[in-house]
Amino acid sequence: MDSRPGSTTSILRTVIGLYLREAGGWMASTALVELMQAVEIPATLTRTALTRLRKKGVVVAAVRGGTAGYELDSRAGRMLERGDRRIHNPRSMDAQDPWCLISFSLPESERERRHQLRRQLHWIGCGMVSPGLWVAPDYLRREVEEILESLSLGGRAVLFTTSRPHVVGELRDVVAGWWDLDAVAALYRDFIKFHEHIPTGEVGANPHTFAAYVNLIDRWRMIPYLDPGLPTDCLPSDWPGGQGVAIFQQISESHALASKTFVNSVVGSR
Repeated sequence: MDSRPGSTTSILRTVIGLYLREAGGWMASTALVELMQAVEIPATLTRTALTRLRKKGVVVAAVRGGTAGYELDSRAGRMLERGDRRIHNPRSMDAQDPWCLISFSLPESERERRHQLRRQLHWIGCGMVSPGLWVAPDYLRREVEEILESLSLGGRAVLFTTSRPHVVGELRDVVAGWWDLDAVAALYRDFIKFHEHIPTGEVGANPHTFAAYVNLIDRWRMIPYLDPGLPTDCLPSDWPGGQGVAIFQQISESHALASKTFVNSVVGSR
């Protein structure tokens, strides 16, 4: 989440996340440069972004058969596996589905870990009821547990599974204070505006199809993290999420295979 969608680093992350594992876990530098050029990113910017991602521990420089290239850092591999589930299979709650409450208390002397915990809970789609009480669909419980484990805070927090919250007034109005739904809706509307006119159906395995698919994933991949997938009656009446998901699925179905075929033609020539 540390790179803006549409930036060179973000698009390179997307290309790596989509195709590096399928290429056997390694890809020649020249292949990565050619793929990025298909998305109209110059080679010089791609090389700079590769250096940045290497420093962040996303990729590792590796030579195979005398050819310079990159492979995934083992930690990045696990992160991408979690991302696959979110990005390609967006989930949503039914009205009767359980919720998860996350209660924790950290003193001021541990404010940095407290900040990191709140930041990471936000980035996986949890809402803040109060500074020490957060809420999420219960299907996010495992990801919450992974965050607590990574910060060594498993013994400092308590997770509760609960049924639908009971509030004074409309739950829809109360939920709007737990999540910044306006910000998520804005992401959906931007996504829809950018992609709603892209033709679907039969497409060719060419740079144009590849670029369209990479840009689709790059603009989309943040949304299913920030959108918790709340029940319909907890959302604004003009919620754009359904339209956004439909557009994402339609373009994915028409472009994913052709895009993969194009990548294989580039990688196979190296």
